[in-house]
Amino acid sequence: MINNRNLVLLTLFLWAGLLPSISRAEDGYRLWLRYDRIIDPQLLQQYRAAIHDLYFNTTSATLHAASDELTTGLSGLLGQPVEEIHSESAAINEGALLVGTPASSAPIARLHWDSALTPLGKEGFLIRHYTLDGQHGIAIVANTDVGVLYGAFHFLRLLQTHQSLRSLDITSIPALQYRVLDHWDNLNRTVERGYAGLSIFDWWTLPLYKDSRYTDYARANASVGINGSVLNSVNASPIILTPAWLSKAAALADIFRPYGIRVYLSVNFSSPMSIGGLPTADPLDPAVQAWWKKKVDEIYSYIPDFGGFLVKANSEGQPGPQNYGRSHADGANALADALAPHHGIVIWRAFVYSGSSEDRVKQAYDEFKPLDGKFRDNVLLQVKNGPLDFQPREPFSPLFGAVPKMPLMLEVQITQEYLGFSNHLVYLAPLFEECLNADTYAKGKGTPVSATITGMAGVANIGNDINWCGHPFAQANWYAFGRLAWCATSPTDRSAAIADEWIRQTFSNNPGIVDTLKKMMLASREIAVDYMTPLGLAHIMGYSHHYGPAPWYDKASRADWNPVYFHRADSAGLGFDRTVTGSNALEQYAPGARTLWADKKDCPDNAVLWWHHVGWNDRLHSGRTLWEELCHKYYTGVDSVRWMQKCWDALQPRGIDAERWQQVKMLLGIQQQDAVWWRNACLLYFQTFSRQPLPAGAEQPDHTLAYYENLQLYYAPGTANSGIPQTTNP
Repeated sequence: MINNRNLVLLTLFLWAGLLPSISRAEDGYRLWLRYDRIIDPQLLQQYRAAIHDLYFNTTSATLHAASDELTTGLSGLLGQPVEEIHSESAAINEGALLVGTPASSAPIARLHWDSALTPLGKEGFLIRHYTLDGQHGIAIVANTDVGVLYGAFHFLRLLQTHQSLRSLDITSIPALQYRVLDHWDNLNRTVERGYAGLSIFDWWTLPLYKDSRYTDYARANASVGINGSVLNSVNASPIILTPAWLSKAAALADIFRPYGIRVYLSVNFSSPMSIGGLPTADPLDPAVQAWWKKKVDEIYSYIPDFGGFLVKANSEGQPGPQNYGRSHADGANALADALAPHHGIVIWRAFVYSGSSEDRVKQAYDEFKPLDGKFRDNVLLQVKNGPLDFQPREPFSPLFGAVPKMPLMLEVQITQEYLGFSNHLVYLAPLFEECLNADTYAKGKGTPVSATITGMAGVANIGNDINWCGHPFAQANWYAFGRLAWCATSPTDRSAAIADEWIRQTFSNNPGIVDTLKKMMLASREIAVDYMTPLGLAHIMGYSHHYGPAPWYDKASRADWNPVYFHRADSAGLGFDRTVTGSNALEQYAPGARTLWADKKDCPDNAVLWWHHVGWNDRLHSGRTLWEELCHKYYTGVDSVRWMQKCWDALQPRGIDAERWQQVKMLLGIQQQDAVWWRNACLLYFQTFSRQPLPAGAEQPDHTLAYYENLQLYYAPGTANSGIPQTTNP
């Protein structure tokens, strides 16, 4: 007979893959939370000796979540049940794992670690050895239940990555207060710039049908310290604020709450008109302000811990305060005043451009710099990492450090809108870290972007594909976002450590596999830049869908939607002059930063075409002319993708499961094909201006420029494209 406890254990073993007679394909659903039994016998013995019982008093839903995760994780990793003891009067055994807060656990209170706990705040945690009643063990301790949850996930990560448990003394405190996923998910389940299927939020069946995947989503986010989720696209439908849809959002908030995740909503600025029946949405109109106050009160009746609003206003056709002659501060403050009594916040996006500026990259600074100090205290300005739009490489936005009175959110794009969608292996931690470490010189040398921000937002790459992100390696970008947001102000070179963690949890602890995959991942972003937009080129991708190259495109309704606007190729050279002799976007940066790029001769090669119009025969730091270096980069990019293919092929007999090995092999084939497409199309096009030959002996393009110019891409993922033929990329 199977009693309830045995049934739970049987289910657990099936989940962890511990019953050898049960075979299970590696479909990627478990992400980095796999908890398979440790196969190293010495390490397994060490862990089993160190962890006998789990002493846990589950007094809240969050502590229940932590308890469930530890029970599942430890039993799976150790290959045997771990007894959970709840009685406060039970004796502490040797090797007991104490978990909780001083308020939830009498034994933890008796440790008297108050001085160590004080600096932790609401989300930090300790993991260290203790001695109590003559017994020794490990304790996971925090001031709050959510801190305990974060500590539980960290402890499991130590075991998953085969770290020693001897001499443990870990103190971990998040660097940033807000660590938020922005979902560009529409209410019909399509996802803007989403490449992993439909939205995981099935709004049609909510609130009554609560998919278990919502809990797994919350677990994954909590495991890397993400504490907020914006449920809907910034191109927001006002319907999200109606009672029927607020009840749906409330159902998700109830699931996420135990995992420390607060729900936010993107709102349409014209909602008072479209669903409120008002004749205006003017933020200074008393009736509009009263409407927002009443609506916010209603939201908090559904979601008591609602985080607040994310707003895209007066950008790409979205309504905003400028429609009424008001400023961004006027618009944000009207919403902030309604949210303030509930301790909610407004996250106001700085991604604005009208098409009238001489240089699109200047407009956000021009609009928001004069407003510094004019926003309410509960307004945060969300600024993209670069001044343009999530390009493979951009300089950091000049707004970082330029608005010291304004709390800032750094916005990065986890979904690969400009980086090959989920077809390409591109590890984005180096891109994120490049921005975080960039010196703004706002207070002199040594003022990195990370020192100017209060939070990070990541545009999610999650969909309803079985493996969540489409490409198995795209999971690493979700993981890396959370880990970097937690440790944003830590020393540099976090990308390598995070890649190491993710590989060990997701694929293998085999040193050969870890080393190979880490080399691939850490090189992949620069490889993508080489075959897409080397030397500071930007925005030369296909129109609308943003997939593949189209540097020739000039048919858009606005100049600043055309690639030709950004690369400025002519018979003299290539690149956008943003110095004093051009648009002077350089002037928006602090003097120390300007010196890095102002002189064409000193400007780093990887940024030179962003800042300067360079002659085709001008010598770069590499010693090659611009044309020679452009060719070198594009050819190197293709060769490097082929190197990644060889690295991956060599892993087949070395421990990578057959399912994911085959999937990645096919995707690398697409990436290689696309890299050749980018190289051939771009070089053939730019050759019409340089009038110079391709390198002698180099692989020649297999098609003409006209062929590439006339390629059609219909129904690309993440867009609203039709199948109507057009004369150029749709």
